[in-house]
Amino acid sequence: MSSDSAERPFLRRDGRREDEPRELRLQAGIAPHAHGSVLLGTGQTQVICAATFEESVPRWMKDQHVAGGWITAEYSMLPYSTLTRRPRDVTKGKLDGRSTEIQRLIGRALRAAVDLDALGERTLWIDCDVLQADGGTRTAAVTGASLAVTLACARLRETQPQSLPAWPVRCLVAATSVGIIQGKALVDLDYEEDRAAGVDLNLVMTSRGEFVEVQGTGEESAFSHQQLLAMLAAGANAIQGLIERQRAFLRLHAPEAADLLLEPPRGTTG
Repeated sequence: MSSDSAERPFLRRDGRREDEPRELRLQAGIAPHAHGSVLLGTGQTQVICAATFEESVPRWMKDQHVAGGWITAEYSMLPYSTLTRRPRDVTKGKLDGRSTEIQRLIGRALRAAVDLDALGERTLWIDCDVLQADGGTRTAAVTGASLAVTLACARLRETQPQSLPAWPVRCLVAATSVGIIQGKALVDLDYEEDRAAGVDLNLVMTSRGEFVEVQGTGEESAFSHQQLLAMLAAGANAIQGLIERQRAFLRLHAPEAADLLLEPPRGTTG
């Protein structure tokens, strides 16, 4: 093999470089009855993320005398979101394990980014509905949910400033996937890449450069410490780009919130 071919960039089936995420598209106000909502598209994947306040907290918080508010999430893939129709969970009589895992992930990610005491005695519901699935729906849901929550808090603060005297959103959160294919760490996997990956990792980070969650699994394969570090670095760099897009979106749709979230990074993405 020539040195030129050895140094040639690895190109994916859609022409992306190994460290290049899919094109990100954001539309605000897609669900007008929610306090904050976003339609997020990344490649062919599309997810609606909506955040709605409820003026009460879960019963367990009252019973245990826990102060502040709560954030909880629901996630669902609509029947037409996949190549073959996916039955609704209600017809099966229960939520499947994957959906349960993902909505818990979304809730954990947003609770890490929001001061629950500052929310007051209310619940912030996050609803993430997948319109079209082509890989990365859980990471797209986290990224979109962060924006929906920020928009919801900005709207409540604008319309009812006395009910939200302190700004509750401490930082943004975003997420991406990373996989090992042909020995390369690829970011933001589509469905076919996800199927082909020997190692699959989902990464959630804050705009402060801190890790919220790292989910890594060898799919019929093991991975080395060096590969893990390469995946973390690639994912962190991709997330930094996502957060820059989140900030630009908020400057357009909620400039006051964008100004309140201009905190310096505390962690490292290297």
